[in-house]
This record gives sequence, structure tokens and C-alpha cells, in this order.
Amino acid sequence: MGFEMNDLNQLILNFDHDQNFKDQDFYVSHSNEFAFKLLNSWPKWEKNFVNLIGEKFSGKTHLVNIFLHKFKGIKIAADDINNDFLEKVKIFENIIIENFNDRIDESLFFTLLNIVDQDNKYLILTSKIPIVDHTFKLNDLNSRSKNFLLCNIEKPGDDLLFALILKNLSDRQISIDKKLVHFIIKRIDRSYGKIFDFIYKIDKISLKRKKPIDFKIIKEALGE
Repeated sequence: MGFEMNDLNQLILNFDHDQNFKDQDFYVSHSNEFAFKLLNSWPKWEKNFVNLIGEKFSGKTHLVNIFLHKFKGIKIAADDINNDFLEKVKIFENIIIENFNDRIDESLFFTLLNIVDQDNKYLILTSKIPIVDHTFKLNDLNSRSKNFLLCNIEKPGDDLLFALILKNLSDRQISIDKKLVHFIIKRIDRSYGKIFDFIYKIDKISLKRKKPIDFKIIKEALGE
């Protein structure tokens, strides 16, 4: 028996918050529950600085887009921070810096942190590794980085794996039997990158062969 989109809806855990945002295809599980609830609890945060940490494809951008749709604010990639942006942020309460990395302009970043602090704004910084593990050339930044509330998106559990695989295959009009999804979950690496690499391979193989997904195709995509 194949899985339908209605079955997928049962995987979404509903929390007591306003779900009036544009994209509701975010699946809350043990892996991302803390991040999801923290961002939806704004402005009741312990600190005004939040570091959202997770590997590529873990849902960081999805989460901040939901946040922006609900609470409004401004977003920019870390590499694109400039003086014009520092002028723009003055009219926003919430600021999101995506994909923090070692190429960030430290002077501008330090100025931004001061603006957030002095004007009682809120900053969400997304990154693959915690900001406190980064060594800055500016000593003041090394101390300021410790002021961030760290929020980790963990590796996906079975429920999130199931939802990600089913949703992404469904988006590609690829139907799959429930028992095949469980077969995949038992064998795939617990990595968001590996999951999306697998989905890409399944899509490519199924388009080439023009046949339903079976164990043979799955094993080939898994590299078995």
C-alpha cells in the first residue's frame, strides 16, 4: 500500500501557537523541537542573541523564514553585511544573519552586535558550528560571542527521516510504499546532506528507468 499526502499530515506535531505563516511544511520532531519552540516564543528569550546551529539542509533557513513571516524583520547573508545594511537595521526589531563563516567582516559584525545591544533589538545568527567555537581576530568579538544563546538542530530521528523522505519524494510525484520508507530509514546515514543526496539519486534513477520505486532502485541509490 502506497503512502498519500494525508498520511504525511499525521507526522506534524501541533503546538499552541499561531500557524498563520506562508509555509507550513516544517516537521517538528525531537531533533528540531527546541529550535522551533524557541523561535516561536519570541520575544520571551533569555538573551537577545540567538545562534541557530545545524548542518546543511537541517532546516535553519526554513525556520527563520517562518519566524520572519510571523514576527517580521530583516535578513541578510553573513558575507553581504555592509555599511548600508547597518543603516537599514535601525528600523527593524529583528535581524537575521544567515550562514555565519570566517569571511565575515569582523568590524561590521561587531558594530552590528553593538546596535542590537544598545537598541534592545534581537539577532538570530545561523551557522554550521557554534559561534563560540570560532576564534575572532577582534578580542572583543571573542567575548561577545559568549553572549549568544546556543540552539542546536540535532541529527534527524526516525520520525523526521520518514517525513523528509516522504515529503520530498511526494513533491517529485514519486510514490513509494510504506515498507520501503522503513527500509531506507534503517540504512541511510543520519545526515541531512545524505538524505537529500539520496532523494536526488532516487529522482534521477526513477526518471531514467520510468518505473516504480523498488528495493533494487533504493539499494542502488544507497550505494549498496
